[in-house]
Amino acid sequence: MRLSDVWPVRGVELRHGVLELRPMTEPDLPTILDRLPDDLEMDPTLPRYAALDPGVGRAVALVQGYWRAMGGWSPQDWALPFVVRLAGEVVGAQVLEGPHDYGAERVVDSSSWLVQQRRGQGLGTLMRAAVLELAFGHLGAVAAISSAYLENAASLGVSRRLGYADTHTSVLEHNGRQLQHLRLERDAWHGSGRGRAVTVRGVGPALPWFGLDGERA
Repeated sequence: MRLSDVWPVRGVELRHGVLELRPMTEPDLPTILDRLPDDLEMDPTLPRYAALDPGVGRAVALVQGYWRAMGGWSPQDWALPFVVRLAGEVVGAQVLEGPHDYGAERVVDSSSWLVQQRRGQGLGTLMRAAVLELAFGHLGAVAAISSAYLENAASLGVSRRLGYADTHTSVLEHNGRQLQHLRLERDAWHGSGRGRAVTVRGVGPALPWFGLDGERA
């Protein structure tokens, strides 16, 4: 039996403009770790190792996050990390998540990062739009949510450019910082036409892994 038969999620491919997004695999990790930006905010639910250098700690968190996503995958709670390439160069990562009982709620979340030298070029908007089209056009999502620290103008700007609306703010217990929460509805996404420039391939064989049993949105 081929690995592609067991784990067809790895065959999903997204293209938007100059960018190519493919699911992260174990051989991608060394390159990804070499390019992690120093200001990357890691998932606060992952373990922290106080004795480690901060850069090593970020790398450990990313690797554990990848393993958690693959090892803990279920149709009700999944996370698909993509490696983002520009002309073959790895420039960042984009994660699409279906947490919180995805089969019932059909709400996706996302997170991403770019290397420092590729910021401010509109790439963050392109890569988020790519996974939104995957979610709304192929995975049956009814809404997408996002959140960012109030001072993270770049992330909030991407969300608002793509049509997300502010919903509420919250305060994180572990650091006291404020988060802005946003939401985008499927009808608003389709009505914007932003997904028409995105090419999505390889989703069909993977649909049961998202709990869709061959159905399409």
